Amino acid sequence: MPRAFAAGDDELVEAEKLIRDRMAGLDLDLLSLAAVSNVFRTATAVRNHMERDVLRDHSLSWSAFVVLFVLRIWGPQESRDLAAEAGISGGTLTGVLDTLERKRLVERRPVPADRRRVEVVLTATGTTVVDEVMPAFNREEAQVTAGLSDEETATLARLLRTVLRTAEGLDDR
Repeated sequence: MPRAFAAGDDELVEAEKLIRDRMAGLDLDLLSLAAVSNVFRTATAVRNHMERDVLRDHSLSWSAFVVLFVLRIWGPQESRDLAAEAGISGGTLTGVLDTLERKRLVERRPVPADRRRVEVVLTATGTTVVDEVMPAFNREEAQVTAGLSDEETATLARLLRTVLRTAEGLDDR
């Protein structure tokens, strides 16, 4: 793992300064570079933490848990919609669904109107797993954001939604 991804606050600030110094001759928006780099570092650190400290006990990857969570919240989904909602490729979804089916957490069913399409359904066992995992997952979410006030946490969520909408809009061009 690169030093900056495992660094403390001082090291992150130093890494950002080093980037500014080494990239000084280029026409860069360094504030945006720092923001996006920190979003990536944060997402990676949170994902690794959750997989190691919460999901491992249930033999779930991050992608598998997201698929289960999406199905738990939004109900049965066609596979292409499920992949988009989970933020993964169709190929990745196929592998995730193979694993989740073996564990009897989901079922794939042909769509009656077009048997080439597949709907994914959460099983009762899958529902139980999500409901067992979610409290521990949420406790860790609270720990990850413990350094922020409630107002700061709400602001962070709102700002990240804005960045997400902007990034998704760029993909639609």
